[in-house]
Amino acid sequence: MTDTHISAAPAPAPGANSPSPSPSPWMTQARDFVARIEALCAADPGARAALRSGLGKPLDEVPRMHRIVAPLLPPAVRDDDTQRAYYTVASLLAAQKSETLRSGRAPADGDTPTDRAPSAAPAPYGTSLGKTFAAAVSADGRNGLRENAAETRLNLLTRQSTPGLHRHLPAAVRQLCDKKTPPDWAQLLVHLRAWPRDRKDIGRRWLQDFYRARHTAALDAAREAADTLPDAPTSDLP
Repeated sequence: MTDTHISAAPAPAPGANSPSPSPSPWMTQARDFVARIEALCAADPGARAALRSGLGKPLDEVPRMHRIVAPLLPPAVRDDDTQRAYYTVASLLAAQKSETLRSGRAPADGDTPTDRAPSAAPAPYGTSLGKTFAAAVSADGRNGLRENAAETRLNLLTRQSTPGLHRHLPAAVRQLCDKKTPPDWAQLLVHLRAWPRDRKDIGRRWLQDFYRARHTAALDAAREAADTLPDAPTSDLP
């Protein structure tokens, strides 16, 4: 099984005696890259502006980005589609508000966040874009994203070619971040990297994750509503 399929496929349930899977090399590289870009954006406004200048543009139209992104690319990343995946995520990150960057920040491998035990292994899989859109619908009660808007956007994304997906992502990500539900940047990078070959599989996963999460949210809401109903009055008759 190739690294692409390991990264893009849903996480299998580990057996009782089997160890949890480790992150694929693509996911490890993606998390490291995202952490470095986030650190640069936080520390260097000029670098952030340079990255933001490439939003929605192809590789040959982003001269200001090369100085920053090229040294951070993994050595094996040479083809145009894979490089554009990295450039797109870097520009998307730089375009977000500072509070979005802080809330969505994922630690690089080797970092130990305060809410995780030092011995805990990094998660092998991230959150798909479909599950993120579902979270945006549920976010902040009535202020969340409308379900039909999320569904329309997600269906639009899954129908795109590789260039089309890169063009449509800025608006989709802005929609998510406006609802304070930024995407899992590393998982998005992995899926962008795999998109040219596994577009149908990834698109299906996004849609399935969205509908599963919305179904679960609806069931939870129904249970909560049922729990708050007043008890039926009891009769005093014998």
